[in-house]
Amino acid sequence: MTRWIACALLILAGCVQALAATRASIASIPEEVRSGEFIVTIDGHRTPVVHAASSYYLLNFDVNGPATVSVRAADAHFWDRGVEIQPMRYGIRPVRRGATITFRIPGPVKLSVSRPGDHFADAEMLFLLGSPPDKSGVTGRTPRLRYYGPGVHHEDIEAKSGDRIYLAPGAVVFGSLNFWQVHDVRVFGRGMVIYDGPQDPLDDSGWLHVPAWHCMAMDHAQRVEVDGITCVTRSRTWQVQMTDSHGIGFYNVNVIGGEAHDANQDGLDWIGSGDTTVRNCFIRASDDDFAIQGNWDGYTEEAMRAPGADVSNITIEDSVVSTSISNTLRVGWPKKTFRSAHVTLRNLDVIHSGFGGCVVPFGFVEMWSDAEGRESHTDYRFEDIRLEDFYALAQLRMVNPPGVQGVVFRNIAAMDGVGMVPSAVSGPVSGVVLDGVRLAGKVAGANADVPLEVSGGAAPIEYGPGLTDAEWTYALGLVRPREKVTFRVTTPVAGWRYEWLFGDGASAVGPVVQHAFLDAEGTLLDGSGRFRVLLHAMHAGDEVWVSRGVVVARRVAAAAVAEGPGTGDSAFPPCRKSGDKGGAPGLCVRSVPGNGRGTEWDGWLAIPSDGGYTLTLLTSRKATMMLDDLPPAHSPELRIQVCGSLGDAVQPVRISAGLRAGLHRIRIQLEPGIENEPMRAGGGPALYWEGPQTPLEPVPASAEFHLTAR
Repeated sequence: MTRWIACALLILAGCVQALAATRASIASIPEEVRSGEFIVTIDGHRTPVVHAASSYYLLNFDVNGPATVSVRAADAHFWDRGVEIQPMRYGIRPVRRGATITFRIPGPVKLSVSRPGDHFADAEMLFLLGSPPDKSGVTGRTPRLRYYGPGVHHEDIEAKSGDRIYLAPGAVVFGSLNFWQVHDVRVFGRGMVIYDGPQDPLDDSGWLHVPAWHCMAMDHAQRVEVDGITCVTRSRTWQVQMTDSHGIGFYNVNVIGGEAHDANQDGLDWIGSGDTTVRNCFIRASDDDFAIQGNWDGYTEEAMRAPGADVSNITIEDSVVSTSISNTLRVGWPKKTFRSAHVTLRNLDVIHSGFGGCVVPFGFVEMWSDAEGRESHTDYRFEDIRLEDFYALAQLRMVNPPGVQGVVFRNIAAMDGVGMVPSAVSGPVSGVVLDGVRLAGKVAGANADVPLEVSGGAAPIEYGPGLTDAEWTYALGLVRPREKVTFRVTTPVAGWRYEWLFGDGASAVGPVVQHAFLDAEGTLLDGSGRFRVLLHAMHAGDEVWVSRGVVVARRVAAAAVAEGPGTGDSAFPPCRKSGDKGGAPGLCVRSVPGNGRGTEWDGWLAIPSDGGYTLTLLTSRKATMMLDDLPPAHSPELRIQVCGSLGDAVQPVRISAGLRAGLHRIRIQLEPGIENEPMRAGGGPALYWEGPQTPLEPVPASAEFHLTAR
């Protein structure tokens, strides 16, 4: 009996080990889509990835708990300039050993893995798309079911009313998924549809409303549910098009598009449709992630002016969205006439927004009409949104009434950054509320804090403080590796739970915590020393996120002792030096004679206290920023704007360093370009700073900029 029990225990132990080893499930990838560009291992399961579209790769997997993930790049030097894993709220920083990075995930997640700043159309990106285990129990013998088993299928799937269609893990359908005048259809599973159509890559014909012209298309469809499917679009066409369709649900759906010309490849489009739920989805588009129109039948004058049907009752929640160009949500278009109402976006990680503009700048939300349009948009709510790499919060630009009424932004957090350009509200727009909108380092309480420009008779903006005060500070002085630092919630509130994510993979809980950073590589492993520290405040289902950059360095750069601004130089007013009374620390800048090659600023930056600082310059031109004798920072590759908008997109240029209190020389050189520069009050380039006593904010100038055009 004892021996039997012992054997049973051994068998049970073996079962437990087997369960632990099979926590992750990954289907075999067909040869036609398999790529060795990355090799991924999840809890011991090793696999190549799918080549999706453009230079994007993906891996679908099921996972039922925490797991260890490693990603090996084919290029031995692929990660040399760093690694960025998003969304930021997971606080993931991998361990790198050569071409391999390793990290932990908490369970089912949808992640973007790339090199820092690599989120445009030409980026090499890996999407890790984790799902809860499929518990449907479906097999090829399940009755009353259209079953697509593992392997490759070449066909357009034409749904019929009442269909149940299952795409098994490892199933790849080269074709499209069409819901044409059908009702009560469910498509589910873990398979993939890859659409690569005949569209001209140099022309916009992706709007056409015909079968087999999109990865998914609906026409007068009713009560359709899509669950667990991945939809990949390789050609220049809208990815998911819903025309006059209602009662639609997308659950745990991944929509990924990319093509060489980076345009006209929306994620989900509603055309006279509505009554839709999008939940727990991942969207990567090469145009608007979501677009709402009353109709779309081409670009002729007659088609543009034809009134469209209403769009209403859309909820998009608990999802991750990304685009290489354009807006997260666009509503309307010039010359259009239609109504929309009752649209909610909540609990979203907006990990990449388009940089640039199409006549007007891109934004998280854009509502845009012109003198020939007659649009009405009411009751839009944006709640619990985390913005990463975003261009602007909102562009609400109407000309004719009724325009826009009732747009509420509540609990919005800019995660580690500022918008590249101001937001705008103009024309017949009313009922705009910004409650707990944290941009540029603090909760916005006025238009200048966003910044936001109000014009053309738009009603004043209403501001609110949000759910709670979650400001936090850390100890003064330079943060060095392995030295404990105290982090403190400024005004803790009873009943709230405070969790810290330090950007190095570590975390802590409490209103006051201590942490030691073990290195000065930074969250992105780029050698900058800058860590993204996140405070996550939680109470009874409410959440607030506050992010700051903390620079860890081994030394501080001494303040200038050589020639600096003096009282005898009338063209160069003095900055306040450390310890002086009166005035504010900031920039004193004098002009540099031009020589026809560009524009240059040369001046001094007054640092208020010892510590690690990050300077961020916003510019649309090729730029170089220099601080003391530190290595210079150069602008990213220029990104052109689209739709006839002149100039290049605004992008950030950053320097992070340990600095001693006092004056530090700063030089900014801009090469010639179309004047599309974001400017600070009083003129001069838009420059932000962040440090121990200084939340992310515009550098306060103690002297006026003196600009000299070369």
